Amino acid sequence: SLIKLSSLLRYMLYETDEDKVLLEKEIEYLKSYIELQAQRFGKNVDIHSNFEPVSDGFVIEPMLLIPFVENAFKHGTGLVPKAQIDIRLNLERDRLHFCVRNRYNENETWEKDKTSGIGLTNVKRRLNLLYPNSHSLQITKEGGWFSILLELNLH
Repeated sequence: SLIKLSSLLRYMLYETDEDKVLLEKEIEYLKSYIELQAQRFGKNVDIHSNFEPVSDGFVIEPMLLIPFVENAFKHGTGLVPKAQIDIRLNLERDRLHFCVRNRYNENETWEKDKTSGIGLTNVKRRLNLLYPNSHSLQITKEGGWFSILLELNLH
C-alpha cells in the first residue's frame, strides 16, 4: 500500500508540472490508484480494468482521466448492492476510448454535499478548454449503472 501511495504522490509531484505527459505514465498512475483502492475495499467491490498497451509517444493533459475513476469509487462503493466498477482504455489509431462505469444504489436518497458534482463539471470544463472540437463525452445513468465514455483525439 505504501509503495502504491508513494507512486501516486511521485507522479503528482514530479510529472504533472508539464502541459502534457506521456499517456503511458497517466495509465500507470490510474493503475496504481485502482490497485490501492482494490486493497482498500477488498472483496466488497468487484473491480474490472482493461488497459490495452499503448505506445507511439502519445501525450495527454495530466490528471485528465483520474476524476472519472475517483468518481466511480466515491459513488460505486459503500451501500451499493453488488458493487462493481469497470474501467477500460484503448486506442484506435490516434483516438483514445476511455470507459468507466459503476453500479450505484438507485434506491438511496441522500443529500448532495457542497462538492457533489464539481469533479465532473471541472473535467467537462477542462476538456472544452484543452480539447475543443476533438473530444466527446457521454454520461449515462440507467439500469443501476453510471457510465462515462470519453473519446479523445490525441493527434
